[in-house]
Amino acid sequence: MNLTLSNLIPHALFTVRDPQEAARRLMALDLPRDVLWQLLFLVVVVSVLLAEVSNGLLALATGMPSQGLFLSPFAMGAVQLTLLILAVFAIHGVGRAMGGDGRFEDALLLTAWLQFIMACLQVLQVLALLVLPAIAWLIGVAGLILFMWLLMHFVAVIHGFRSLGRVFAMIVVTMFGAAVVLSLLMALFGVQIPEVTQSV
Repeated sequence: MNLTLSNLIPHALFTVRDPQEAARRLMALDLPRDVLWQLLFLVVVVSVLLAEVSNGLLALATGMPSQGLFLSPFAMGAVQLTLLILAVFAIHGVGRAMGGDGRFEDALLLTAWLQFIMACLQVLQVLALLVLPAIAWLIGVAGLILFMWLLMHFVAVIHGFRSLGRVFAMIVVTMFGAAVVLSLLMALFGVQIPEVTQSV
């Protein structure tokens, strides 16, 4: 299988239908590690650009200046890249600790691919906000479910796990542990989440 610009979307749709087979096809490409890092960087850039375009479209549609994010696009990209890199190491390291035999390259590849699919879903959500806002919330909920569904299958394929229930439990525990550690680090360094004030 070859991934080109013309078949990215068809393969993304196929991934939703059959995530494990799609993951196997991607892993069979056996891309070198330096190329995979470039793909991860590229998908972060695309995600940030989509977020900026989304903010601009929403501001244009509502006639109100975009509240934007608390971070600049550059900082947001750095944060997103950091989180994705941590996710790669978690998928690889935790999976190996639980008896898996996955390669780091496969964790890197499928993390980038998962982020690409989420970016595609982000585009759909923005379009829904502009056309039929009531559906946008449902797309957001569906996106969270799809994220967990794909991640569960990807981890199972990467490490050769057969029990999806075990994989799901491993993901939930890992995410909870990461959230606790992140909260402790933020408290240690005095980082506070900005509060959003609303005018009545």
